[in-house]
Amino acid sequence: MRIFLLILVMVSTSQVQAERIIHKEKSLYRNIVVRESSNRRCLVFAVKRGDRNQTCISLNDPDRVVFPYARMTFSGLLLQPKPDSILVIGLGGGTMPTVLSRLYPKATIHVAEIDEAVVRVATKYFNFSESENVRVFVQDARVYIKRAGLKKITYDLIILDAFTGDYIPEHLMTVEFLQETKAIMSDQGVLVANTFSTSRLYDHESVTYESAFGTFFNFKMPVTGNRVIITNGGQLPETKLMQDRANKLAGKLRKYAIKIDNFPRHMKRTKDWNKKARPLTDQFSPANLLRDD
Repeated sequence: MRIFLLILVMVSTSQVQAERIIHKEKSLYRNIVVRESSNRRCLVFAVKRGDRNQTCISLNDPDRVVFPYARMTFSGLLLQPKPDSILVIGLGGGTMPTVLSRLYPKATIHVAEIDEAVVRVATKYFNFSESENVRVFVQDARVYIKRAGLKKITYDLIILDAFTGDYIPEHLMTVEFLQETKAIMSDQGVLVANTFSTSRLYDHESVTYESAFGTFFNFKMPVTGNRVIITNGGQLPETKLMQDRANKLAGKLRKYAIKIDNFPRHMKRTKDWNKKARPLTDQFSPANLLRDD
């Protein structure tokens, strides 16, 4: 019995030593923690329902995109393989704008991030940096997109990846917001949105995107509970064209562990949601649906 207890203590001690907090702060919007183990560093948004990793980097292989959902987000390149202007909503650790800036060094990349503390942490701990072509706007994404629309600014690729720690901010989930976002897509523009395949909001989210954009690719993979929505607001390309593009991009993305040539067969047009679900609007939001949680 003593030997068994000793082993438990040793295992527990080993786990504590394996992961340590290297930064912690309370911003205006959330508690931010940076944890590090022997080979991984993670940005964590601490919330009431449990801590959620927002971004992780491999300390042994900094180029590798760690999370499956983040790798899946690059599926947008199968609809728009040569974006000249890119907008990323939500910075996190800066993985997506960093990789995109390397893939497309001449592209203009804008990031809308509401929390200035997240920008500081991404810069100090996750190798993110602004440059002549990469610029962060510390601003609510909805305000940023409305102002971009007034200025007639458009983007070839828009990535929605805002996350509070619990879920997507509810004012960035409505038909009105998506219509405002659609208005700043270029003629060849593509929208990519990271959501969850197991969310209670799945049906409502799906009909909301359908209301704003019409058809979209519903991209899921067995390795993650995320789903990625990809749309151009018009006629979607055929699988063969996307596979051809994926094969051409595969070599460039290999160093980032993004196996894009596997993506097209998982990008479905099938409507697997309740078509009678009510779309989310500024008046009918997740707060209305989840008030009993």
